[in-house]
This record gives sequence, C-alpha cells and structure tokens, in this order.
Amino acid sequence: MPAAVLTYGLTKRYGRRTGIESLDLEVRPGEVFGFIGPNGAGKTTTIRLLLDLLHPTSGKAQVLGHDTRTHSVLIRHKTGYLPGEFGLDPRVTARRLVTHFARLRGLTDLKYAFTLAQRLELDLDLPCGRQSRGNRQKVGLLLALFHRPELAVLDEPTTGLDPLMQETFLQIVREAQQEGRTVFLSSHILSEVERVCERVAIVKQGRLVAVETMQSLRERRRRRVMVTFAEPIDPTPFAMLPTVSDVRYEGSTLWLRVGDGIDAVVKLAAQHTVNELVVEQPSLDEVFMTYYPAQA
Repeated sequence: MPAAVLTYGLTKRYGRRTGIESLDLEVRPGEVFGFIGPNGAGKTTTIRLLLDLLHPTSGKAQVLGHDTRTHSVLIRHKTGYLPGEFGLDPRVTARRLVTHFARLRGLTDLKYAFTLAQRLELDLDLPCGRQSRGNRQKVGLLLALFHRPELAVLDEPTTGLDPLMQETFLQIVREAQQEGRTVFLSSHILSEVERVCERVAIVKQGRLVAVETMQSLRERRRRRVMVTFAEPIDPTPFAMLPTVSDVRYEGSTLWLRVGDGIDAVVKLAAQHTVNELVVEQPSLDEVFMTYYPAQA
C-alpha cells in the first residue's frame, strides 16, 4: 500500500520569502499524523501544495500514491479538506452544501453525513450566515469528513469549538483511524495532537526539524521536583545523578529537573528528613519549545 503522503524536496518560495524548504515527509496509511508548528511555520503552504492548490518551486509530492501535479482531481476526490480559513455563502444551509457535494461525488447515501451533523450538534437547516463561528467551523468539518475520505487533511480543525465539541471531534478522528483511514492533522494546539496522533512532524520557519513518535516526545518530558528538607543538606549528590539537571539549592529547599530517574531522587531525599516533596509533570508544550530555543 502506498504512503498516504510522500514528499521529496518539496519547496515553495514566494519571491524572497520561503514558505517551505526541501520537505521530505512520509505519512503512513491509516495513521493520525500531526503536523505542528507556530503560525507562519509553513504548515498551510505544505497542505496547499499537497492538494495542488499551490504549485511547488521545486520538488514533488504524492498523495495516496498519485502525483499531486498530474492527478490532482483524483486526489481531491479521495481526500477531505478543511482549510484553516474558508468562506461560506451566508444564504446557503449546511444541508444544501452536503447534498451538493454529495452529488458531485456520486454519493446517494447521506446517513453518515446526517449522523455526523447530529454528533456535532449542527443545525443543517440554518443558513450559514446565521451560524456562529463555532458552528461554521462544524460545517467545514462536516464537508471534509461526510464522505469518509481515504485521507482527511485538516488545518487547525478545532478553531472556534468549545471543549466538549473538541472532544467529540477527537473521537471522530479516532474512529476514522479505526476504519483504516488516514488523518493529517495540522495544528499549533499540542494538547489535541498529543491525544490522537501517533507521530508528529515539527516545522520551523519553513523547514522540517524533526519527525517524532508521541511516545518519544513524552519520554523527553523532564519533571520538575521541589524538595524542602527539615535541615540544610549537601545538594552535590543530587547534581551527580545522571538524569538530573538544573539543580538549584537555597535555604533548605532543592529544585531540580529529572528525566527517568525519579526513583533515585526520592531514595536520595529519603536519607534526610523531608518536609515537602512536589513533583510536577511538564506539558508537551515545553518539549515542543526545545525545538524553538530563540522563541522560548
């Protein structure tokens, strides 16, 4: 089975400005793949290149085994796309939009589309101009997913959704994967990426800086530890532990960061009288920011 997405040296320049530079990327069939980076990192440019909405300056890309330049119509038929920004005719209802696009795709069974709309709590018969921002986002999600595409390309999909609806969306993504479909999820919200993605690509200033499994990113998180002792101690043994860093000692309180060796820290602390021990698990955002030291 061909890769869901495959790029070779994919590059797009806008005059002197670079949108994306020499992108080599592979997304496996059936995975939920995160594409993360701050605004302006090149995420949307990459998506538009994959769907042949932009033409590359150099390099090439394949989607579902098809060249994006020569088979763009076929690719769009097999994919679902939610743009980061999109407009809707204020006079048209979501029902009419779904019916229209279903007809273009040759679909007659709209049971899944209506079920999806119900789960998203979307009024299909309210004109788009009278829908709230969050509900317009739901219309976009519905149009991207109602036909159960082989590949769903979603650019900032939870924009405008409340927390409960974000959870509903993530469950829909999980179900798509269980059915063997691929989801390419572009976002700057690390918490949603962490919950559904198996692997992530991290982009910075138009360049791919890493492709990581979520597990490897989680393992990189270094816990913050604060220990307050009943009496002054020598912090040197703590600083000597192999997974400990950023040791600071003041008064009778010790602060440090630790990777996998938390047991060693606790055992060492237990040699003294401890008044307080606090272990704080850092967020994935902190790991992510290690790729952006100048912005941290």
